[in-house]
Amino acid sequence: MGPFTLPIIAEASSISSPDACSKRTQNSLLRKSFASISMGEEKQENPFDFLRTVFEGLVAGGTAGVVVETALYPIDTIKTRLQAARGGEKLVFEGLYSGLAGNLAGVLPASALFVGVYEPVKQTLSRIFPENLSALAHFTAGAIGGIAASLIRVPTEVVKQRIQTGQFTSPALAVRYIASLEGIKGLYAGYGSFLLRDLPFDAIQFCIYEQLRIGYMLAARRNLNDPENAIVGAFAGALTGAITTPLDVIKTRLMVQGTANRYKGILDCVQTVIKEEGPQAFLKGIGPRVLWIGIGGSIFFGVLEGTKRILAERRPNPPLPPPHNSNSKLK
Repeated sequence: MGPFTLPIIAEASSISSPDACSKRTQNSLLRKSFASISMGEEKQENPFDFLRTVFEGLVAGGTAGVVVETALYPIDTIKTRLQAARGGEKLVFEGLYSGLAGNLAGVLPASALFVGVYEPVKQTLSRIFPENLSALAHFTAGAIGGIAASLIRVPTEVVKQRIQTGQFTSPALAVRYIASLEGIKGLYAGYGSFLLRDLPFDAIQFCIYEQLRIGYMLAARRNLNDPENAIVGAFAGALTGAITTPLDVIKTRLMVQGTANRYKGILDCVQTVIKEEGPQAFLKGIGPRVLWIGIGGSIFFGVLEGTKRILAERRPNPPLPPPHNSNSKLK
């Protein structure tokens, strides 16, 4: 196993000419670029390869998640406070890093789990689905990764947003209080709305990223460097963030309501917000959210690809086959 290398045909005419050879070349490029974000289609014919893919996904995902969360936490705090504010409440700009340490304790395993599940699922589906359905493979893998990560993401998000809105001063206090008064259900408040937002978000973002990256590689006829991966990630993140902002507003309202039970569920939340604040309330925080996720996508995918490349370069070289002596004779 080795780093992804996109095959490049030296003669320009082999890409641009309309003959059968050119078509075969283009199809070959497509086949080799569909299977992975950065490592290409690698045959996983034994458990070792599968476990290595999972391990590298865990390390790369955890690293990328921690870096992007630390860098952009203040923007996320502002976004959360904008969405939670009702009526004429003023936005508070103090304590923008409140709850970061506790949030990282959840972000690290959640991001690691997401990529650790996404990578092997994506590579498996890329072998099963035909080439013209590669987007579906990426979309499905993103959704499955999101479901796995949600088991950690939701409690982390609940605690983080309660701290960001000033309800608690520390993650430990928030967990003890929520668990004692609201039970486990309180730590998973808004789980349905979280899935409603994050499953489409994960699936759409990674699908857009993968497809844009494939198109970029085919146009450039080479593998992308980290800055180029970051640019593609920023575009995919910003676009997906804008599309899913209404879902994010619903999720935030349900998660920060606490014991007040202002909203009885997703549908009631939608109806109440429309009645009291109008449909425009579902676009609250769209500016910080698009900025946050756009920059976050740039950092996340840039770090993700860089980490995966480093891990791929550190893989042990496969043993060479024994030399074949055509002159040997059986005795």
